[in-house]
Amino acid sequence: MLYYGAAILLGTVALALPVAAHGEPLSLLDALFTATSAQCVTGLIVVDTATRLTLFGQLVVLALMQIGGLGITTFSVYLFFYLGRGVGIRDRWLLQETLLHSPVESVGGLVRAVILLTLLIEGLGTAVLAFAFVPEMGWAKGLYFSFFHAVSAFCNAGFSLFSDSLVGYRNNGLVNAVILTLIVLGGIGFLVMKEVGDLMRRRRSRRNRRRLSLHSRLVFLTSLILIVGGALLIGLLEVPAAFASLAPGESLWTALFHSVSARTAGFNTIDLTLMGVPTLFLIMFLMFVGASPGSCGGGIKTTSLALFVTVLFSRLKGNPHTNVFRRTLPEAAASKVLTLVMTALLFLALSVFALLTVQLTGQSADTSRGAFLEYVFEAVSAFATVGLSLGATEKLQPLGKVIIIMLMFVGRVGLLTVAFTMLRRSREDAVEYAEENIMIG
Repeated sequence: MLYYGAAILLGTVALALPVAAHGEPLSLLDALFTATSAQCVTGLIVVDTATRLTLFGQLVVLALMQIGGLGITTFSVYLFFYLGRGVGIRDRWLLQETLLHSPVESVGGLVRAVILLTLLIEGLGTAVLAFAFVPEMGWAKGLYFSFFHAVSAFCNAGFSLFSDSLVGYRNNGLVNAVILTLIVLGGIGFLVMKEVGDLMRRRRSRRNRRRLSLHSRLVFLTSLILIVGGALLIGLLEVPAAFASLAPGESLWTALFHSVSARTAGFNTIDLTLMGVPTLFLIMFLMFVGASPGSCGGGIKTTSLALFVTVLFSRLKGNPHTNVFRRTLPEAAASKVLTLVMTALLFLALSVFALLTVQLTGQSADTSRGAFLEYVFEAVSAFATVGLSLGATEKLQPLGKVIIIMLMFVGRVGLLTVAFTMLRRSREDAVEYAEENIMIG
């Protein structure tokens, strides 16, 4: 948390400089909001990145996105390895719990692989996006736009150098396909990608054949269900409404794009205010779930949703054990995910209440009811580090901006801290009193 806070403060100072913005320099609060949004790979903006920020300001945002996407912990541990100082037992444990679901031989090797894989994927994304942007903008600007959007997509940040995000490229299959691929790769988790690569190499060499781990299988299955199910529901709900003026191909791309982007990326190819309330509620659910553990994305994570649903159905069927794919999960995992989900819901509910109080107190009942959805959507988007908005960001009062900044910061690092707290070993000296039952339900 201290490293994230330090990076945000440095970014705030840089963005508040006169060289970072066209016209008047950004206020400290707007600079802090922008730096937090970039470092926490959220994408909510109070100033237009494309027109308000200079090249220097955009590069600051780009650097914060990259650092935030990889994680300060990853950079710190890599730096310790690079300097030959090694990593202490506690730091090694923290990194293992952040990125790993099973032990590895070399944490340093893993971190180096994470960084190299990130640079490789972002480089390939830049090269392919250049086929769309370079003919339109020229080599220098086209390559810059390609690199910026490749980093933003892979880091699930959602910042764009176009004022309307990617609305202008809604029917561009190349841009849609590349951005979607980068978002998915950045959201499934570094270790899952490494495991898939290792598995493919073993199969090519025809030795040590084995299946994917339970973690990876849950990540792929849950992600597939959310992407396909989300796209189908968005399409069914909006084809007669917001997508009515779009061609069939555009409708398909738009539904799929927002099903993927809602899970922490934050790009949009259509004005979200055109969508109906059921669709927006669905998008809020996708935002709350987010990406997968050890990835660039936020949210409660796909494996948490999978385990939460599995625990629920197991208990409803009277099964005291949690079984998935012919494997029984530890009871400690069930307790952790229940605590994590309930903590997230409680914190989000309190934050929404505070935001509504700040923004809507003193307004008429009709105005308040109309703005209710906007601010709830904004709070969920900030907490899940997504960046989608219904236009509430520009209406935020100073205290409202502070609440959103807090949501973005806690959404990025707070739940991880809660998870570390829950991972402490159970106290053997904990007091246990006589049992007494109560009525439930």
